[in-house]
Amino acid sequence: MAIAASDATDRVEQLVILTERLTELVANQAQAFEQGRPQDAAAILEETSRLANLYRHESVRVRSDQRLVEGAPLEARTRLVRATEAFDAVLARQGRAIEAARTVTEGLVKCIAEEVASQRSQASVYGANGAQYGGASATAITLNKRA
Repeated sequence: MAIAASDATDRVEQLVILTERLTELVANQAQAFEQGRPQDAAAILEETSRLANLYRHESVRVRSDQRLVEGAPLEARTRLVRATEAFDAVLARQGRAIEAARTVTEGLVKCIAEEVASQRSQASVYGANGAQYGGASATAITLNKRA
């Protein structure tokens, strides 16, 4: 999907609208992660993905052919630059929020796994001769460090 613009001014105006909407969505997602509510971020994921794909596609087109926007008035192009700068700032914020959420989640999973492992190793079991001993049970815990 691409922007259907009648001229450079129309294209720049549409890019500004697209960038501002995408900035708003990403800011909402960052806020959801910062507040520990990733389910709120998931609720707008489809629209964010669709607009991000359109933004990426249009950015590549404009970078490869500057004439697509050169004919627009300076004021419109300046608004596009400002919108893009705001978008970049929000992306950085979202990246920090997601990294913090990932770090917390990994820490929780590690703590839970360590606790489960320590409780399992404390269990006493009976040996072949009927004597009780504190050997480790044969259960596995799997942690995926990439998750």
